[in-house]
Amino acid sequence: MLQIEGLRVNYGGIEAVKGISLEVPEGEIVTLIGANGAGKSTILRTVAGLVKPAGGSIRFQGEEIAGLTPDRIVSRGITLVPEGRRVFPDLTVLENLKIGAYLRKDKPYKDLEWVYELFPRLDERSWQTAGTLSGGEQQMLALGRALMSRPKLMMMDEPSLGLAPIIVKGIFDIIREINRQGVTILLIEQNANMALHTASTAYVLETGRLTIKGAGKDLLNDEAVRKAYLG
Repeated sequence: MLQIEGLRVNYGGIEAVKGISLEVPEGEIVTLIGANGAGKSTILRTVAGLVKPAGGSIRFQGEEIAGLTPDRIVSRGITLVPEGRRVFPDLTVLENLKIGAYLRKDKPYKDLEWVYELFPRLDERSWQTAGTLSGGEQQMLALGRALMSRPKLMMMDEPSLGLAPIIVKGIFDIIREINRQGVTILLIEQNANMALHTASTAYVLETGRLTIKGAGKDLLNDEAVRKAYLG
């Protein structure tokens, strides 16, 4: 579904992403793990059109999308759930969800029902302002808002960041369910243990370069990965 080849991204005079290539097959969960500053978020932001690449190719369903504007990329079927959730705190849950469907020309009522089925808590709090929600509820809202565009590929940047372990488990259960319902997922996650248990394929990124690729379950048993990321 997504093919990245030789991607390079610069920030000023610094090469943050150094010619990486990776694939996200349709229907799978693929994860990127690595230390802070390795370039993981930069890759997602570049795919989403928020950062312009310095070189390389980004193809989605066979078509080149590198350099397209974010709205055109969303319209192709790609959404990004950003790190830190980034909900609109003064708007209600329902208003936040409707913003996720802003590019759609049809009425997204069925998708609103789908989001409420996945996240009953959001249905209960639909008229509550987003800023008054707990961290876990805000993450649910960020995921639900992204789903309102009916994405084919959903990219998630640190969905468990700052959440209690029991909430993290619930978020990952929902991620698996979203995938089971047909959404392909590219995931960045500091909780490498949870990410590798969830993903079918995993890549390890170090200082802008991909160093290891394998099945998630295989990387759980890789000595170098265990030492660096699993403790």
